[in-house]
Amino acid sequence: MSPEENKQSRHYFSLQPSEKAVFESAARIFAAYICSGKVTEANKNDYYKDAMLDAIKLASLAEKNILSDDELATPDV
Repeated sequence: MSPEENKQSRHYFSLQPSEKAVFESAARIFAAYICSGKVTEANKNDYYKDAMLDAIKLASLAEKNILSDDELATPDV
């Protein structure tokens, strides 16, 4: 790839903290798929999608089942 082609193919992202967390989780899930020998050149786009959907599912389950500090109810005084 020429330097000019490389410049044209660059992408810039500005992910929010929650998006970064889901992306990092999806990347780890995808890496696990690779390590398990499931990913090939022919099916890797399917596994990209699967990893992202799995990460979103896990994040959704966490959101539904875990109260963070700022979500805790404060007692009435």
